[in-house]
Amino acid sequence: MIVSELAKVALQSLMINKLRSFLSMLGIIIGVTAVIAIISIGQGATQMVQETISSLGSGLVTISPGFRGGWGGRAARTASGLFTLELGEELKEKSPDVEELVPSIQSGGLLKYGENSYQASIVATASGYENIFNHTIAEGRFLVAEDVDNYRKVVVLGSNVVRELFGNQNPLGKKTIIQMGQGRFIFEVVGVLESKGQVMFFNFDNQVYIPVTTMMKRMTGSKYVNSYSAQAIDSEEAIKQVEFLLAKRLEDPDLYNVTSQEEILETIQRVSATMIFMLAGIAGISLLVGGIGIMNIMLVSVTERTREIGIRKALGAKRKDILIQFIVEALVMSLVGGAIGLVLGWAVSVLVSRYGGWAPTLSMFSVVVGIGFSSAVGLVFGIYPAMKAAKLNPVEALRYE
Repeated sequence: MIVSELAKVALQSLMINKLRSFLSMLGIIIGVTAVIAIISIGQGATQMVQETISSLGSGLVTISPGFRGGWGGRAARTASGLFTLELGEELKEKSPDVEELVPSIQSGGLLKYGENSYQASIVATASGYENIFNHTIAEGRFLVAEDVDNYRKVVVLGSNVVRELFGNQNPLGKKTIIQMGQGRFIFEVVGVLESKGQVMFFNFDNQVYIPVTTMMKRMTGSKYVNSYSAQAIDSEEAIKQVEFLLAKRLEDPDLYNVTSQEEILETIQRVSATMIFMLAGIAGISLLVGGIGIMNIMLVSVTERTREIGIRKALGAKRKDILIQFIVEALVMSLVGGAIGLVLGWAVSVLVSRYGGWAPTLSMFSVVVGIGFSSAVGLVFGIYPAMKAAKLNPVEALRYE
C-alpha cells in the first residue's frame, strides 16, 4: 500500500472518532499555536522597536556619564560634574568622524498658557539636535545658534504639548510659562514639531526644547550638562575618537559611556531572540504532552484493530507494511494538529499585533519550527505503537476478540 493510500486511510480513521482524535491532537494544537504566536509576536515587536529606533536618524552616538563605585574609603564618583559645554565643543572639533554634536539637559516642568497647563519633559539643547534625532518642523523653526549664544527664552513644542495648551490656536509667537520648582519663566513659542510618537521609553510628542544656555544661566545656574548626542559619519570610528579624548580628559573609563545606535539595535535583537527562544521552548513542552496523547491513542488503536492486523498479515502483509501504516497514521494525526495550530497561532499573532500597533509577521522559521517539531513528535511517539502492531503474531491476532 503506497503512502498516499495510507494517509487517506489514516484520515478516515480520524473522522470515525472525531472527538477522540481531537482530544488526542489537543496537545499538539496548543503547542504549535503557542510556538507560532510567540515567535510571530516576538519578531513583530522586535521589528517595530528596531524601526522606531532607526527613525531617530542614522549614525546616532550617545555620550553619557558613567559611574565608579566607592571602596576602601574612596567616595563614589560620576562624570555628571565633568560634562561641560566646553568639553562638548572639544569632542566635536577633535573627532573627525563626528559630524554634529550637541549637549542636552533633561528635566521636567509645568507649562501654562491661560487656564491650560501640561506637565512636559524639558530638553535643554542646541541647534543641530533636530537633525541628529531626525525631527521635522511643522511650524516655525527649531533652536538656532543665536538662541544659545544670547540665552534667549524661546521654546519649541512637541505636538501633544501644543494640542493640550493651545488647542486649535496657532502657538507661534505666543508666551507660555514654564514652571520648574519654585521658578516661573516666560518663554516665547518659536516652533512646533511634527508628531514622532513613542520611541522606547520616550514620547517625543510630550517634550519641549529650550536653549541649553538658558537652562544653565537663567534657570538652574548649573555648569554641567547631562549628556551629549552626536551624529557620526562612521559610528565605529567616531566612538574610538571620542573615547580616546575622554580617556585623556577624565582618566577613568568608568566615568563615561559611549554607545552607538547600532549597538543598541544589536543588543535589542540579542535580548529579543533569547526571550523568544526561551518562551517558545516553554511552549514546546505542550508538544511533548501532545506526543504522549498520540502514543496513547495509537496504543488503543492497536488493541482495537488487532483482528484487522491479523487479517492483513494472513493476506501477506509484512511487518514493515504494518509498521509504516501506523507510523503514517501517527504522522497524519500530528500534522493535522500542527496545521490547526498554525492557523490558530497566526490568528492570535494578528490580534495581538493589532493591539500592539505593529504589522503581523509570520516567518518561515516559525512555520518550520512548529510543523517540523509536531511532525517529529508524531514520528517519535508513533514508533512504539507501530512496532507493537508489527510484532503481533497473525494467528494470535486472528483469535483476538
